[in-house]
Amino acid sequence: MKNKKIWITLLVLCMTLTMLPCTVWNVQPTQVDAASSSQIQNQINQLEKEQDALEKELADLKKQQSSNLTDIKAMVNQKSVIEQQVGVLYAQINVINEQIAAYALLIADKQLEVDAAQQRLQELSKKHKERIRAMEEEGGLSYWSVLFNANSFSDFLDRLNIIEEIAAADRRRLEEMAKANQELEAAQKVLMEEKQELEGSKAALAAKQAEMDAKHAEADALLKELIAKGDEYEKLMQEQEDAMADLENRIEDAKADLDEAKRLEYLQYMSTMPTGGGKVSYDANGTAWVVPCSYRRVSSAFGWRTHPVYGDQRYHTGVDLATPCPNKIYASRAGVVTISKYSSSAGYYVTIDHLDGYYTSYMHMCKKPDVKVGDIVTAGQVIGCIGTTGTSTGNHLHYEIFRFKANGEKEYLNPMDYIGN
Repeated sequence: MKNKKIWITLLVLCMTLTMLPCTVWNVQPTQVDAASSSQIQNQINQLEKEQDALEKELADLKKQQSSNLTDIKAMVNQKSVIEQQVGVLYAQINVINEQIAAYALLIADKQLEVDAAQQRLQELSKKHKERIRAMEEEGGLSYWSVLFNANSFSDFLDRLNIIEEIAAADRRRLEEMAKANQELEAAQKVLMEEKQELEGSKAALAAKQAEMDAKHAEADALLKELIAKGDEYEKLMQEQEDAMADLENRIEDAKADLDEAKRLEYLQYMSTMPTGGGKVSYDANGTAWVVPCSYRRVSSAFGWRTHPVYGDQRYHTGVDLATPCPNKIYASRAGVVTISKYSSSAGYYVTIDHLDGYYTSYMHMCKKPDVKVGDIVTAGQVIGCIGTTGTSTGNHLHYEIFRFKANGEKEYLNPMDYIGN
């Protein structure tokens, strides 16, 4: 939140200052060779649009995959139903085959009965004919013998009744056999019709089975297609996610570039700001540093020393610039105030981040600093006054310049290399 506040304050100040007439400063800002913050912001906006498009495409793919999974589940269920139907058809066909086999046995048995009845009928008919022929040839009982050999009319009637009874018995026997033969043939016909009906049912079931087998094969092919489509969705989603990750990295890199561009632009802009006060010195790189105060002498140099209060050997991380109170303290360069408070050792003090890796600290101020955390200061701006607060033996400014190593360790620099020229 603090960094965000700093940048907001920075941008507000820059916008405010850029609206003022350039004649106030009597200088013109120089152009930055690298891509400007607005150009990088445009790049970030474009990347974020691409990110939104990828997110929509990924969301669509996920919907399609979800729909495809639903289709797969439905197809699996349909395939299961078809397999159950095919199983039922196989069972029905097996039952009909057993019934057909049973009917075939029944038909065969009935056929044997029909053949036996026909043979018996033929035998009886043959014997009947032979008996009548023998009676006629041997002079036995016949219609003529009844007419000419009867002793009386009563004997004639008796003989005639015997012949009729024999003939009637033969006829009844033949009729019964014929009836039985007809019944057998009718039963055989029914069995044949039922067998033919079963054969038709078997053919219909076989056709249905073929249809089910075709549906089963179609379901298998469609299921394979759906699974292949699911694999393709997985591949496409992975590619989209990889593209998203790459795009996120590019956006993060661009945001880092944006921060750096803003920092450089800020430094470039601040370099055109007027020096509020203080003598200007230049370091070995030609960078301008405002001497933080009008000091009379360096009362304690940078490096190892005997502490003036505690009397032991300690490493002096800055320089003590002796000068009377209440002389002004100036910011050596433009930057953002990161510390503005009181401590028992440093007294009232301020630390400024110059946004290029360098920091400066100003200690033992006579009173509460003139700046607060988050304030943007220009080179030479008054930030406080000389004092002797904290652990101090007299009015002076303890002045530090430091930066941070890659491992995060603070590295103190000899201030006189920067303000002593």
